[in-house]
Amino acid sequence: MNRAIAATDVSRQALSEIDVRTKGPGLVEITDRVRAFVSESGIVGGLLTVFVRHTSASLLIQENADPDVRTDLDRFFARLAPWDATLYRHATEGADDMPAHIRSALTQTSLAIPVAGGRPTLGTWQGVYLYEHRAEPHLRHIVLHVMGA
Repeated sequence: MNRAIAATDVSRQALSEIDVRTKGPGLVEITDRVRAFVSESGIVGGLLTVFVRHTSASLLIQENADPDVRTDLDRFFARLAPWDATLYRHATEGADDMPAHIRSALTQTSLAIPVAGGRPTLGTWQGVYLYEHRAEPHLRHIVLHVMGA
């Protein structure tokens, strides 16, 4: 079933960057910071883009209710792209370097999320996550851009 949604005049936009400190590999929820940015922009309807400025970290929209989902994702990626330097040619920054690039390539560096009612239109159990793929803590930079009316 299709629901008609009123078209908005795309006449405004806002741009910001947030920094996220990671503690090593795993998912870091940034949903509240993303929602705050949209709210502060004053844009009621439009499109939000979230972009991570790194090749060894990524972004996901994932369940935020059961932490077992995050644990299982970490275990899956550990099997899919293990930290074993003997498997890869590229190891400039260590054994986790190439596996981090593979994990990033298989996920996303950019998300597009519709905005309605001044909020990202995430589902009930959805959260926005930075997915750190490196073994050590890092400071990650995420660009937020929303346009609409």
